[in-house]
Parts: sequence; C-alpha cells; structure tokens
Amino acid sequence: MPHKTVAIESASIKYPPLEGREATQIIQDNLDYTLFSWSKQKNIEPIAVKYGKGVYLYDYDDKRYIDFSSGLMNVNIGHGDQRITDAVTSQMQHISYVTPSCVTKARGDLGKKLAAICPGNLNKAFFTLCGATSIENGIKLARSYTGRHKILTRYQSYHGSSYGAMAAGGDPRKLSMDAQQAPNFVHFDLPYLYRWDYGEENLLKESVASLERIITYEGATNIAAILLEGESGSSGCLQYPKGYLKAVRQLCTRHGIVLIMDEVMSGFGRTGQWFGFQNHGIVPDMIAMAKGLTCGYLPFGCLMVSDTIAAKYNDAMLPLGLTYSAHPVACAAALETLKIYEDDNLIANAVAMGKYLESKVGLLKHQHASIGDYRNTGLLGCIELVKNKTTKEPMAPFNAKPDEMMVMNKVAAKIKELGMYTFVRWGFIFIAPPLCVTKAQIDEGLAIISEAILIADGYVQ
Repeated sequence: MPHKTVAIESASIKYPPLEGREATQIIQDNLDYTLFSWSKQKNIEPIAVKYGKGVYLYDYDDKRYIDFSSGLMNVNIGHGDQRITDAVTSQMQHISYVTPSCVTKARGDLGKKLAAICPGNLNKAFFTLCGATSIENGIKLARSYTGRHKILTRYQSYHGSSYGAMAAGGDPRKLSMDAQQAPNFVHFDLPYLYRWDYGEENLLKESVASLERIITYEGATNIAAILLEGESGSSGCLQYPKGYLKAVRQLCTRHGIVLIMDEVMSGFGRTGQWFGFQNHGIVPDMIAMAKGLTCGYLPFGCLMVSDTIAAKYNDAMLPLGLTYSAHPVACAAALETLKIYEDDNLIANAVAMGKYLESKVGLLKHQHASIGDYRNTGLLGCIELVKNKTTKEPMAPFNAKPDEMMVMNKVAAKIKELGMYTFVRWGFIFIAPPLCVTKAQIDEGLAIISEAILIADGYVQ
C-alpha cells in the first residue's frame, strides 16, 4: 500500500529549519496534524517538552522551566517519578485490561484505600476516566437516587468540558455553544470577598439567603443536587465566605438534596488536606475526583459515593457504566500515587509551603502597584492583577476579549521567556506548584513572576 501523502497548510508559524534541532520537527508536526485545546490554532508557540523531573520541565534545548501550576493543577507529586512507572509496568506484566464486570487486586485495594482516606461513610468508589466523567456520573446518580432533575451550581465555576459538565459549570467558554446546553442546570451567584464592599459577615448572610431563595423559587422537591468545587480553581481561586459550605450542607440535609463536591482540582493534598471541603468541616454525599488521583501519569477518575446512596442499588441496577471503568493499570498508578503522598509527607509540605508562599507574596503586594489580591489555600492560589488598587479595576476582565488581554499576554510571555510554565487567565496568575516544592524553588518562581509583573505595573492608572 503506498504511503499516504497529506496536503495541509500549517495552522501556525513555520519554524525555520535548524541543523540537528529535533524540536523543530516535533513542534511542526504537532501544529500541522493536531488541534490545541481552548486556543486559536494560528500563531501559537508551544513548548516541546522532552522530559520532566520534580518541579521542572525541560525542552529539547535543555532549557529548564519551573512548573508553577503543576501542569493543569494535577501533577501534585511532581514530574518523572519512576515509582509510578514501576507500578504500571508490574500491573501490565500481569493484565492490562479486564471488563468492569471482572475484578482485579488493584481495583479492590484502591477502593479500600480511598474509603480509608474519605471521611464519613463515603466508602463506595465508581471509577471513571477523568474529572468530567466523574462529574457526569455524579449528576446521573444524583438524579437516579432522588428521582429529581434539577442541579444547582455556581456561575463562576468549572466542572469539565463534556456536555453535561460544561452545562453545569459557570465558565464562559461554554457560551459559544449556549443554545445546546444540557437542560435543568440552575446557576447562582456567589460573590467573593475582594470584590464585596459590605464585610465578610454580610457576605455570608447574603450568599446563604440568596441560595435559599433559589431553592424556594426552583422548588426543593425538584432539586437533585447542589454541585460545588471543594475549593475554587481556574475561575480565580474564589474563596467561600467562612461558614458557607456548612450552611449549604445543612440546606441539603434539610431538603433531601445530594451534595456533590468537585475535588478534581482541589483534591489530594492540593489545599493542605486530602480534600478541599475538609477545610470547611463538612462531609458531602459524593466526591468527584481525578487529577491528583494519578497526578496525570495516566488518565483516571473516581466518583466516591456514600453507603447511604449506594444501598439503593443493592437490589436495583446501577445506571452507570464505562468501558474503561476500574482500568487495572490506572488503578495501579493511583495506588502508588496515594502511597507517594504518604511516604513523602506531601500534604504536610503543602501546608508549610502554602504558608511560606503567603508570606512571600505578601511582600510582593507592597512592591507591585498592580497586585490587587492574592488568594490561596495550601498550594492552590492566584494573584489578581488590577489597574487601580482603589477602584479594583481588573487588568483583564472576566471573559476578556483578545484586545483586553494585551497586558496579561505580555506578562504571560515574559513568564515563559524567563523559564516558567504556569497558568495565566484573564487578570490571574496561578501559583500551584507540585506539592514537593521547596522554599528555594518558591523563591525562584516568585522572582520570575515578580519580574513579569513589572510589565503590568507600567499600566496602573
């Protein structure tokens, strides 16, 4: 069969051929033959990553980038940990795949371990493929369990990019397909303290009262679940008023509403606890998890379900199923990942390094006219840049248009130039390094961010 020839016009920059530079061809092949998430396809300049170690990524020219967002807030244990490689290899030497109706030792061991670290009676694991599929199955199970149909979620939130998860979230990236959103999702507003003028006590009162009104308007007996992030992530680390999640838990209990906590980003030590909601003293009915469960070494997720909900399906069909549910290789990777958290004392390190970060960023706030706020829980945080500290006008607004991103694009480009990979969105610079980060590495990263923020300082009014 003759070799297939594909005629294609590159979607982006044509890199000049450089003798012996392998990265040139790698980058060009990716630009010509693959699509990039959440991005226009022209004029993008991706990093060709050759390998990673700890908190660092290395390209084909051996340029080092400190990873200050743990990939997409998922590589909690750091890059290149060969303990995961060994666990995966060992499992594949026995069996690489069985159907979900079969069982493996890795599946049972992982379910038992997750039951041990989850609070309350959250003892049943339904294994999924990623965060979005954990959310999708949580929504379906809540509707099946309650016989109700409505799901309440926050406007400024993100729960994944599959159809149901995207409709559930309040992220503006869904708006281009707004007419085709999944039905029966009701959103509510939850302001955050930095942009609230009436004090934290009043913020809590108004936020809870607002949610109570929504429940009344929608009819409590129609509401299957309230879905919230354990701690806010890519929307800007928007922290809950103190006492808010306890009030939500009480409302759910009172009205027979299932409380689903999305711990995809905030779970597995990221916030200084196994799960973000544990910072608020509550126990939900379900936990959606992924990212830190395998730290991105393999795609994997889990929906943890209470014994109370699971008991309904002892004599009734559980209406959930995935071809790759409880994939044995992914289960083995997750088991080893959980062991690494404990062996390397990573959750305690997240607490200590989070406090260190807060003290250091506190100093930066006095040095930079454009730093309006810094919000952080453990090692999940972001700096919010503003044009004016008095008016709090953002350096780039929510759902900023391309021309409104001019300053932040310059800041992001400078960060990359100086040797850092991190998530920059609207007026936010995210700081969420791997949980193995040290004080010296935090200092290294903040020095890069500080130099880049000088650009934004020049646009302060």
